[in-house]
Amino acid sequence: MRKLFGTDGVRGIANVEPMTVETAMKLGRAAAHIFKHKAGRHRIVIGKDTRLSCYMIESALTSGICSLGVDVILVGPLPTPGIAFLARSLRVDAGVMISASHNAFQDNGIKFFSKEGFKLPDHVENQIEDLLFSGEIDAIRPTAKEIGKVYRIDDVEGRYIEFVKNSLPKGLDFQGLKVVVDCAHGAAYRVAPTVLKELGAEVIVLNNHPSGTNINQDCGALYPEGLQKEVIAQQADVGIAHDGDADRAVFVNERGEVIDGDALLVAFALAMNQEQRLKGETLVTTIMSNMGVDLALNPKGIHVLRTPVGDRYVLERMLNGAYNLGGEQSGHLIFLDYNTTGDGLISALQFLSLMVRSGKTASKLTDCMDPLPQILKNVSVREKRDLDEIPEIKKKISDCEKKLGGNGRLLIRYSGTELLLRIMIEGEKEDEITEMSQSLADMVQAKIGRQDDQ
Repeated sequence: MRKLFGTDGVRGIANVEPMTVETAMKLGRAAAHIFKHKAGRHRIVIGKDTRLSCYMIESALTSGICSLGVDVILVGPLPTPGIAFLARSLRVDAGVMISASHNAFQDNGIKFFSKEGFKLPDHVENQIEDLLFSGEIDAIRPTAKEIGKVYRIDDVEGRYIEFVKNSLPKGLDFQGLKVVVDCAHGAAYRVAPTVLKELGAEVIVLNNHPSGTNINQDCGALYPEGLQKEVIAQQADVGIAHDGDADRAVFVNERGEVIDGDALLVAFALAMNQEQRLKGETLVTTIMSNMGVDLALNPKGIHVLRTPVGDRYVLERMLNGAYNLGGEQSGHLIFLDYNTTGDGLISALQFLSLMVRSGKTASKLTDCMDPLPQILKNVSVREKRDLDEIPEIKKKISDCEKKLGGNGRLLIRYSGTELLLRIMIEGEKEDEITEMSQSLADMVQAKIGRQDDQ
């Protein structure tokens, strides 16, 4: 059983285990030991988002890494995909991002990237955990000139901006487009508006004044209501909302409507397939994507492959099958031709490029699938118990599955980063699945729900 790593690194309330300076320093030491592949000096690049606790975690990680004789390059606030890019570009041994993504400011997290810019596979994260808890490397204490140094690089934003611009066809620009971008007071607060302006778009910027405590606060990818209103008020062509670390993007069309993440995936799959750029004629997504995706793509000869929830699992399947398009309903899109992880800025540029090249509005481009009715519910739980060990919940799940038959889906799983049980039901009759999901949620709440939510 993994003690620290969830589906996307280590995450929790800052200054509470596991997100303490003590554990961060030990993580830094363990990671430094793992990434010392060869003789000579070694380097790890560290980036962060804009939350207050990043200073604390950054210092602890840096101390731990240097204490194992590995140098640290600090780059300050930068989107998570920017760290994946820098790990490759700077030829370092690894990259580290300090961020809790879309979570509120009191949370924080640590995620690692290999020198190739990929999130670490489970077995490597397990090795880091084992080293941290075993005490195996406690006695490794380089001294004198062998202690690691710390460097700071100041031009990384410009490097990353040029990198994402290179994902576009040469000569293409966004002149004539009016774009509203919501930076969520997060890691993209400078780079997202800059890249859009450099490409010729008229840009209206929201939530680009981070205070350390306002990241994701009623804004960004999770709270697009303000963006929707501004798109209407400005008569903009499109709105783009990033989350705190800008590894994803949520879009609002010219009518002020949030674009369904599945419809976005379908639109890209159709366009890339038509241009003969969709490798393997396949889209990789997760079990959370609506069955409407299959119904829209299968008649066009495009296969849909599903993975467990988490962009890392989407990426693993893409790499294994040599596919180049994948993503999640939540707005994580992976264009493997351009970056090794989900990249909100690249997603934004690709969608605007599609609008320009097709001459279609955002709403027209994404009017490409008919989703089955879907209900999503989150239930806060006290603990992540095996549901098969709770007879009442097990029977309720079985009853729901029988009722759906072959005309729908029931997915129930724990969040990888929070004490939440996620319930998703799809079916032909919305009233029926609404009642079903509420009944199941009530049962979970009664058996393992948090008392303060009752």
